[in-house]
Amino acid sequence: MNSFKFILLILLFFNQGLFAQSKTTKTEHVVLVTLDGLRWQELFQGADSLFVDDTGMIKNHGSLLEEFWHTDPKVRRAKLFPFVWGTISQQGQIYGNRYLGVKVDTQNKLWFSYPGYNELLSGSADDIRIRSNDKVPNPNKTFLEYLNELPAYQNKVMAFGGWDVFPFIINETRSGIPVNAGFTSANRSSLSETEKLLNRLQEEIRGPWESVRLDPFTHHYALEAIRSQKPSILYIAYGETDDWAHDGRYDEYLKSAKQTDAYLKELWETIQSDPYYQNKTTLLITVDHGRGTTKASWKSHGADVPGAGQVWLLAIGPDTPPLGEIVEEGQWYSAMLPRTIFGLLGLDYPETKAAPEWKEILRQTNSK
Repeated sequence: MNSFKFILLILLFFNQGLFAQSKTTKTEHVVLVTLDGLRWQELFQGADSLFVDDTGMIKNHGSLLEEFWHTDPKVRRAKLFPFVWGTISQQGQIYGNRYLGVKVDTQNKLWFSYPGYNELLSGSADDIRIRSNDKVPNPNKTFLEYLNELPAYQNKVMAFGGWDVFPFIINETRSGIPVNAGFTSANRSSLSETEKLLNRLQEEIRGPWESVRLDPFTHHYALEAIRSQKPSILYIAYGETDDWAHDGRYDEYLKSAKQTDAYLKELWETIQSDPYYQNKTTLLITVDHGRGTTKASWKSHGADVPGAGQVWLLAIGPDTPPLGEIVEEGQWYSAMLPRTIFGLLGLDYPETKAAPEWKEILRQTNSK
């Protein structure tokens, strides 16, 4: 070995040692999940009394009452989200109950999907260039792309989504991150039997929308990736809640929300039962935008719908103190997620214009 190579090796080991000594967090992997258009009102109050038995918003009168209704909102919310209020409320943190003055908002003022996803994935709003849901490659780098550029995470970043615009939001072509979204099939060289079955079923069960597949496909493709490919950084974007709301189907909106809660439970239990992820993974769950509060405005969101920029966040992981539902007044933003995720991984976020980190999620706070 010549002296030049020897010096390079010494520097490499030295730098790795410094990183190991300076990293004070336990998080090695991050799973980010979004539930498109799910309101904070249902998360914290359960089924809405104005909608739960409105025959204009449900198929059959009285069909939701046994499963979702109770006069106590804390009981109602536990009926709708048993995993959130049974596990995350005990082991993690829950933000966004505006009845208590706990505010989480988007920084973008457009209040629909592409601007919302760009903000929570990149760390800042871009209301100038991101002004539609058109399939235009995102000019902004997401935290996923920044991580995929690092040797430690290269080819270990994956994304799964219901909406067929996600390959453009994540800019799959530029970032090199594989994005299975819309009606994309699993297409790696050696498919598992589960992936083969999902590919077939996705062709046979199309669902009611042209641009958004049903959530079971997104969920099980992602779950199979966890089991067989072991991504270190994973993004899962469920989409049904928003599309059922646009269709004016409050019954299907609630059923999809409850089903997604069950998916979160399965996801967390899968993570915690796998030595690769167990006690080394932070799970973050949030939403791209809110929606209206009246029978008419609930179907919609956007800059002209009051409250559509109001969102929420859940966090659970080895570096997140188990504070449960946050009850102290405060203000947080979706844009704070990327720098927070880098902080959990012991890294500095490279985008200077990104929002500051969500300090309460980090047990040991460092300035990032």
